[in-house]
Formats: sequence, structure tokens, C-alpha cells
Amino acid sequence: MPPEIHIDLAHGVLTLTLARPDKKNALTNEMYGTLADAIEGAELDANVRVVLIQGDGDMFTAGNDVSEFAAIAVGNGPSERHVHRFLHALAKATVPIVAAVHGKAVGVGTTMLLHCDYVLLAQDAQLITPFVNLALVPEAASSHLLPLRIGHARAFEMFAMGDPLGAQTALAWGLANKVCANDLLRAEARLTAERIAAKPAGSLSAMKALMRQAEMLVSQMDMESAKFQERLTSAEAREAFAAFAAKRKPDFSKISQQ
Repeated sequence: MPPEIHIDLAHGVLTLTLARPDKKNALTNEMYGTLADAIEGAELDANVRVVLIQGDGDMFTAGNDVSEFAAIAVGNGPSERHVHRFLHALAKATVPIVAAVHGKAVGVGTTMLLHCDYVLLAQDAQLITPFVNLALVPEAASSHLLPLRIGHARAFEMFAMGDPLGAQTALAWGLANKVCANDLLRAEARLTAERIAAKPAGSLSAMKALMRQAEMLVSQMDMESAKFQERLTSAEAREAFAAFAAKRKPDFSKISQQ
């Protein structure tokens, strides 16, 4: 298990903590693999009644490690991208998932919340979906789930503009259950997770399965993944990643539509 993911099981709650604060909890391929293993394993472990996801440091997660995106763009990516297993595990999960989000939740840090059943946001939380800014497309079935949740107009704005969405707005739009003070976030999330863990697990799992269409979500994820992979190797993406590395504004004006 990589040290960047801390795993703890107590009182029926499996806590998964993103613990790479020096890199803003940016998710690597190895971290995705560990998260996928944990969520898949939770489905088979009767001792796990709730999964709780949180992050160390000053933010939930900066999203995917952009250096890995850049490597894929030039043909140097990993042989297996564990992000697909992670996303499929989220889509298929019948164990309730609670998320505690503080600071920035970038990219998959936001889209994974669409698969969580109870989302708590700290007052400083910001949801950011910069896929188009990186010349990519949304993932995690968010191209279906986000418009379904908040409407086409708002979802298009979040995806196309990539501007931060504050905690209170996210709550008002139905992307979270509760906003609480930063210093109370983990305690509130823990109490919520333990309260859910005390419910009849079979009933909760059956209810969640009825509320979600897992096969459809996986199919949507696979369509997004194919387009995402195509976009990763585009000239636009190479310019976006080069600009990100050089800390400059990208220039897409001379790149024809692909």
C-alpha cells in the first residue's frame, strides 16, 4: 500500500485518507489502484458498512497528477490506468460512501462526489472541473450525472469555464448535503458515517442499488474514457500541459479543431 493513501477500519467505517499533502493530494496511478482495491474490497467485507473519503493538508485533492497526463500525452503512460478500476468501483458500489471535502476539489475530486451518498463540505471548499481548460473531457460519468443533478446550463458552465464553485453554492445546487466549519468537518463526517453504519446494512445496499443504474454509469464512463484518451494525445492537450508546466497561459488559437 502506498503511503499516500491511509486506510483505517473502525466501528464499521472504512476511512480512506488522501495523504499526499506536499503534492496537494494529486492522485497518481498507484493511488487510484489502492483506492480501487479498497472500495472493491468493501463490497466483500461484512465488517465495512460505510466508506468515508477525506484528504490531508490544505485541500481535498488537486485531481489527477498532471505530470502523469503529460507522460501519457507523449506515449509514456502506465500499462494499466487504475483510474478506470477506481471509477468503476464507485459506480458499482452498494456500500454507502461519505465524503468530507475541504479546500479545493479539482477534476476527479469533484466528479467522484457524484458517486458519494452523503457529501459534507467545509466552508472553504471549492469544486473545480477544469477538463476543457486542459483540452480534455469530463469523466466519472459526470457528463451524464452533473447535468442530471444541476441542469445543463450550470453543468456546461462548470465544465466549459472551470471556475471554482463555492461551498454554499454547491449546497444550494444539490451537490452536497451539508456545509460546516473547517475545524468541525472531520468530526461531522465521522458522526454521519457512524450514524449510517448503525442502519440495517442490507436495506441500505438494496436501496442504493435501486437508486443507481450501475451498468449505465459504467457504459457512460467507458465512452468518456475513450474520448478522454483520444484528447490526451491531441495537440491541444500537449499545449495545455506544456503551458501548465511552464506556468503560462495556453494558446489554442493556432490549433485547428480535432
